[in-house]
Amino acid sequence: MSIRPTLETRRAMPTMEGAGVRLHRAFGFQDPTELDPFLLFDDFRGDRPDDYIRGFPWHPHRGIETITYVLNGTVEHGDSLGNSGKLGAGDVQWMTAGSGILHQEMPKGNIAGQMHGFQLWANLPSGLKMTAPRYQDVKGKDIPEVVDGDGTRVKIIVGSFWGQTGPVDGIAADPQYLDIFVPAGVKKTFKVDTYRRAFAYVFQGAGKFADASRPHGVLLEKEVMGEEVNIRDMSGNRTLIRFGTGDEVTVQAGPEGIRFLLISGAPIEEPVAWHGPIVMNTQDELRQAIRELNNGTFIRPAH
Repeated sequence: MSIRPTLETRRAMPTMEGAGVRLHRAFGFQDPTELDPFLLFDDFRGDRPDDYIRGFPWHPHRGIETITYVLNGTVEHGDSLGNSGKLGAGDVQWMTAGSGILHQEMPKGNIAGQMHGFQLWANLPSGLKMTAPRYQDVKGKDIPEVVDGDGTRVKIIVGSFWGQTGPVDGIAADPQYLDIFVPAGVKKTFKVDTYRRAFAYVFQGAGKFADASRPHGVLLEKEVMGEEVNIRDMSGNRTLIRFGTGDEVTVQAGPEGIRFLLISGAPIEEPVAWHGPIVMNTQDELRQAIRELNNGTFIRPAH
């Protein structure tokens, strides 16, 4: 067994998307090889409807898959193929955009006005860029959760873990997507396939991840002066941890416990030509997609 080294910790950065949704972006629109096959990760949450109610009106996607996981509130969605629905707290939608789709996502808060969810973009390999679009909508009650004897809880959204398999299948990146809570003071190790790229996203509580180069562990973030500090889910701190190669990740929970997403996938290692929500392999393919979007032929007829 080998601990994955911590290559980098990074705070998610505040940004604005859609028609004016305030969110935090952990990565995206930078180096697409960094976390290949994953391209972008957003954390959208707020206690004020003005921060999210304008949502994400009609926009295109091609060449990728989008994974939306809702914790609080709801997200109503519709698309150019006539599909529509609503994601509630705990629900997941895995959308394969494939050859192209126009859709919209409109978040609403719960009774207290709170909204919280995540969206991850996964790349598609060249052979599946133009596959037919499809959805996998999964209710929270259908997502298996395993509880260990020390109180550790793991929701298995995609992939197999601790003898359970998540309900989303047939995904090109063959990912593992886990929602993990480790109780206060507990140290826990999680296996991750050696050949996958992996990252963790801490969104609640505090803790530290063991580092291969630091046997006693390294806290999630260091200040400029070199002092080690806990990352807490206060005042907007949300942290990405990018791991190197190895087959396990070890975390020590702080006094509040720690909750994080642990996500990994097989790298595609192909060229990326990227413009907004359209991700192809070459600039010619990208220009073709934009021409089709402009002349109204972006959506392929169903076969």
